[in-house]
Amino acid sequence: MTENRINVGRSDLKVFPLVLGGNTFGWTSDDKTSDAVLDKYVEASGNFVDTADVYSAWVPGHSGGESEVVLGRWLATRKNRSDMVIATKVSQHPQYPGLSAKNIAAAADESLLRLGTDYIDLYYAHFDDEKTPLEETVEAFDKLVKSGKVRAIGISNYSADRIEEWFRIARENGYTLPVAFEPQYNLVSRGNYEKTLAPVAKREQLSVFPYFALASGFLTGKYRSAADAEGKARQGMVADYLTPDGFALIDVLDKVAKAHNVAIATVSLAWLRHRPQVAAPIVSARIPEQLPDLLASSVLVLSDADVEALNKASEPFAK
Repeated sequence: MTENRINVGRSDLKVFPLVLGGNTFGWTSDDKTSDAVLDKYVEASGNFVDTADVYSAWVPGHSGGESEVVLGRWLATRKNRSDMVIATKVSQHPQYPGLSAKNIAAAADESLLRLGTDYIDLYYAHFDDEKTPLEETVEAFDKLVKSGKVRAIGISNYSADRIEEWFRIARENGYTLPVAFEPQYNLVSRGNYEKTLAPVAKREQLSVFPYFALASGFLTGKYRSAADAEGKARQGMVADYLTPDGFALIDVLDKVAKAHNVAIATVSLAWLRHRPQVAAPIVSARIPEQLPDLLASSVLVLSDADVEALNKASEPFAK
């Protein structure tokens, strides 16, 4: 695997073109398995891990921050902090909800403790907090950068209008500008991003890191009929895709994958890399054996005909 790196927006961060999602760490992947996934990712020259302070507060007995703790232990054991780019997020932790200045400062300090580091490479506003004045949030993020606790700022799950407002506030006050945006985007979830968010990302030179890149597993080709999803844990999450249009898209993905002798998931992720402003998709692996097909997407080059065929097949999901 070549050591290809991509610049993140206007920042000096340089990252591998596939982001490893940390949502499984300490949840569906125990400590040992999480370490194995991280090791395999790094062996393939990966250097960008995306987590959040809320991971995995939804699990009974968890309180949030479990993923950061696992990642922090791994960083300490491997002694490779300076080689890695670590992204985490604020606003959803049960003890630190929202984006008030006081909350952002406290949550950032807690994330630093769990990660065992004195700086966060990329710090995201996880979800918009309309109860807090945006001016307060933007200033709080700027203070973290100026203090050296954060290297760069990202925005996740914001509307186009609110992103534009963030930039207006930052420019008027001389605050640090965001460099990254994390939206939901994939072959079966195109409309909102392409119509409203992509133009803003382009205008503001934001590097885009899509989550749900494989649509809860649908874009791996594992569901070829509605029956395939019956009784499965993710049945509800993929229900909207179990349609003639969805299965027709999988057929086209299968054809392209066979032409390149790769897995369907590899093609689905590579398509995202070929989209404007997309720097790298975010993917999670519960076990290291799931990584090869995902990593292969970082070097797969699709032809113009491949991209056009996938664009056309996914048009019903671009509305």
